[in-house]
Amino acid sequence: MPPSLPDHTPHSAALDRARSKAYWRLLPLLFVSYMIAYVDRQNVAVAKLTMTKDLAGFDNAVIGIGAGIFYIGYVLLEIPGTLMVERWSARKWICRIMITWGMMAGLTAAVTTPWQFYTVRFLLGLAEAGFFPGVIVYLTHWFPSRDRARALAIFLVAAPLAQILSPFVSFELLKIGADTAHPALLGMVGWQWVYVFWALPALLLGGFVFYKLVDKPAHAAWLTDEEKLALQNELERERGLTSRGKRLTVLEALQHPQVLLLALAYFCMTTGSIGMELFMTSILKDWYQLKDDTLKWLITLPPAAALVGQLVAGWSSDRHKERRWHAIVPIILGSVSLGLLPQTQGNLVLTVVCFMAAFTGFKSYMPAFWALPNLFLTAAAAAGSIGLINSLGNLGGFCGSTLLGTVEKMTGSYVGGLYYMCCSALVSASIIFSFFAMRKKAADSDDVKT
Repeated sequence: MPPSLPDHTPHSAALDRARSKAYWRLLPLLFVSYMIAYVDRQNVAVAKLTMTKDLAGFDNAVIGIGAGIFYIGYVLLEIPGTLMVERWSARKWICRIMITWGMMAGLTAAVTTPWQFYTVRFLLGLAEAGFFPGVIVYLTHWFPSRDRARALAIFLVAAPLAQILSPFVSFELLKIGADTAHPALLGMVGWQWVYVFWALPALLLGGFVFYKLVDKPAHAAWLTDEEKLALQNELERERGLTSRGKRLTVLEALQHPQVLLLALAYFCMTTGSIGMELFMTSILKDWYQLKDDTLKWLITLPPAAALVGQLVAGWSSDRHKERRWHAIVPIILGSVSLGLLPQTQGNLVLTVVCFMAAFTGFKSYMPAFWALPNLFLTAAAAAGSIGLINSLGNLGGFCGSTLLGTVEKMTGSYVGGLYYMCCSALVSASIIFSFFAMRKKAADSDDVKT
């Protein structure tokens, strides 16, 4: 529910109406789009359970590398894609992204060799590049700072919700071609249908986004003239406050020490979180030899906990107007839980509890974290920096998934990889703390000059 905080501007009633309409008109469509994007990116975690048995040469190392190569393609178009949202059209660019990623996601069903798998995953990363940071930039065109962390939290909740709902469909699809009671369908077996089935919504939503998404308040037919003016004035007022002093170009923003620090923090964070998400299903199956019907229920518990944590963290961050500890504390919770995970092997309940705490921490920091670039950057500079942070940070997804899969292949155990990812997340928390120390030093220096 959109907040109803008091506003003492002359157009407060119109502004509140505009804020409420923006929530209900925009966030549901963005939410569903991100859900499908997340499933298409992560459904390899379920598909691999039979994919590695059906295809020669496929093992955890191949799956880990393929999952990681996605982020290499993702990096190459991330900054240009984010700038397209800022300078051209979010509606048209997100439409293009969804249609091309749907095509690439479906094409994964046709792979037969590791190199074909790597190629399709790389192309999927290219296709999806710019979607996530583009939406973050897009939200700054619609939501004042008081609403932004909460709007981000609602949008980001799509990821854990996708992880809750998609296994029930994907595990049913895996049964296709598994035995005589579930014959192959149209010449394809279960893991292939996992990719094809989840590709279709992306293609359909792409067209829906083109016709329903609105780039800026001035273009919204569902806002009155008074509501448009009130919302635009509020957003312009905030941009004016943020841009006091020297206005940075995109290139200057990409070299800004605080931007680079956030990129490094996100890199360390995704190294821990993405590897865990990709291999949680395999870890539970390998450690406890669970049947698929039991497994699909257990793997929904961690994202369910993360969903609640993410909403609470976003609400609390906006309510208290605080970002630092709302980012740092969840990361510490997640990293400690990940570090304890190997000690729980043999006790299924404790293992699932640790996964739940790790997921909660590694999702709940995000609303506060993604509000940070707009504390000191505006317009194209903010868009470019968000693209840089997300693209360089997501290279951690390549490192985490590749490392965990390779370590398991070499040692027969996930333990070494889990400890590495735990330490990486703790480094991220330290970097975010340093970010705020740097900002305080810069603010004190400005006060002295003044």
